[in-house]
Amino acid sequence: MRLSSLIFLILIALFNGMASSSAGPDAGVWVSDVRLGQNQDHTRFVLRISKKVSFEAFTLADPYRIVVDFPELGWRVDPTTTQSALGLVKGFRYGLYKPGRSRMVVDLSGPAAIANKFLLPPDKAGDYRLVLDLVPTERSAYLATAGWPKEAEPTNTPIDDADPPLSPNTSNRPLNNVPVIVIDPGHGGVDPGATGVSGYHEKDLVLALGRALGDALESTGRYRVILTRDQDIFLSLKARVAVARKQQADLFISVHADSAPGSGAKGASVYTLSEQASDREAEKLARSENQSDIIAGVDLTQEPDIVTSILIDLAQRETKNNSVKFAQILVPELQKVGDITHKSHRFAGFRVLKAPDIPSVLIEVGYLTNAMDESAMKTAWWRRGMAKAIARSVDMYFKQSRHDQNVDLRTGTVGQ
Repeated sequence: MRLSSLIFLILIALFNGMASSSAGPDAGVWVSDVRLGQNQDHTRFVLRISKKVSFEAFTLADPYRIVVDFPELGWRVDPTTTQSALGLVKGFRYGLYKPGRSRMVVDLSGPAAIANKFLLPPDKAGDYRLVLDLVPTERSAYLATAGWPKEAEPTNTPIDDADPPLSPNTSNRPLNNVPVIVIDPGHGGVDPGATGVSGYHEKDLVLALGRALGDALESTGRYRVILTRDQDIFLSLKARVAVARKQQADLFISVHADSAPGSGAKGASVYTLSEQASDREAEKLARSENQSDIIAGVDLTQEPDIVTSILIDLAQRETKNNSVKFAQILVPELQKVGDITHKSHRFAGFRVLKAPDIPSVLIEVGYLTNAMDESAMKTAWWRRGMAKAIARSVDMYFKQSRHDQNVDLRTGTVGQ
């Protein structure tokens, strides 16, 4: 097992207070089909499941959505069906939410009540069918019943509120002798991210690219590489940052793929943190990415407000400067392997970039809504080229950083 995979699993267990990692899905338990139906009274949502399973369904507000939790199981559903819309259903998404638990989130077109929820006995093919009957309701009635079931166990993914403290010299702390690089493949599990013109999901693309980038960096022998996720699982935004801070990372690289209303937009771009977005498109993208936790049905009711202080502000100033330095190195390297957007370096308030003491960038490697971009991004040769370009940028960044601190990149020794 790769070191980054092992560390990820250890962190998952630590954050959830688990003694050991959860077993995989029960053999042969699959969701094989999804059907929608409608009459004058209600909208019916049906899942075909290979075996009898327990489930829990409840509603959440703002936005209106239904969350259905299962034991860990597999999905053999045509990904394009997730965009199906009928009656009260706008679409749905599914995937592994955390070890031992799978989740489906159904987006609603308006407030709706679950009039019936039941599991039909097996049909002639031996499959069970989980049925949800949805009926329209008033917002006041919806809000009265929406929320987390009192008897439900905590459903947040790993979150560690005890982040490492900032030292007075955080902004000037020396780099690790062996720089620690945290690669963050965006989305995952129940949160698929953008969907390509052929149904290819962003979560799958960036996971494959994240692994390729990890291999490219590890092959140099100059870095210790950790992936926030090395499987198709959901991870909250805060947990991603927590992984980087726990490992005292020297650089955090979040990998994503973009989407646009039309098919013309294409090319890569790099984002760094700023509360004041560089343009409307950057602001819109940040707002969308920052809703990943809501999309996955995370319980945010107990989330504390971000605590601000002069110390954090001072640390972030230096961190932002170093993030910009890396972005400026990265953009021309990305241009060597493919198209980049007209505004290739942008700024916005991405939550995943807010570690106060770790230089961080978010790379949108292309547009899944562009047929040419998507076709290229699905190939191994494109992933290798993109990974090498990012790895070269990392080399250049640390060479410059070590020079600035008068430290040899290879040995980590301080010069006189």
